[in-house]
Amino acid sequence: MINQIPMTLQGIKKLREELKKLKNIERPKIVNAIIEARKHGDLKENAEYQSARELQSFCEGRIKEIENKLSNANVIDITKITHNNKVIFGSTVSIINTLTNKIISYKIVGNDESDLKNNLISIDAPLSRALISRKKNNIVEVKTPRGIIKYKILNIKYI
Repeated sequence: MINQIPMTLQGIKKLREELKKLKNIERPKIVNAIIEARKHGDLKENAEYQSARELQSFCEGRIKEIENKLSNANVIDITKITHNNKVIFGSTVSIINTLTNKIISYKIVGNDESDLKNNLISIDAPLSRALISRKKNNIVEVKTPRGIIKYKILNIKYI
C-alpha cells in the first residue's frame, strides 16, 4: 500500500509550479545544452557534454520524484476541517519559549513543504508532534539535544 503524503494547498501548488518549470523551461534548456555540447567533438572528453548529461539526470529524477509525490498527495485544506480550537496539520501556531520569552509562529506542513527560514515546520518535527491536538494556553515540552524546552501556545490560526 502506498502511503499518502499530507500536503497543504500551498504545498501542492508549489510542487506543481516546480514541475511545470522543470518540464517546460529546464528540460528544454538541458536538451539544447546537450545538442550544443555534442558539436564540440569527442563525448568522452567533453566536460560540457558530461555536465549537461548530469543536469539532465538530476532534472529527470526530480520530475519523477515530484510526479510521484503529486500522485500520492493527500491535500488538506485547513479552512474546511473541524478543528475544535486544537492544533492540527496546516494550522499556524504562535508559541512562547517559557524560559527565554521568545515568541515565534510556525505553520505545520508536510515534510516536503517544511522550510524553517519561512517558519514552516514538518508534521514530523518534534515540536509539531508536541503541539498537535493541544489548545491555546497549553504548555508543551519538547525534548531537544540541549534538554527539554517548554513552550506555551499563545494563538492558533486556521488560514
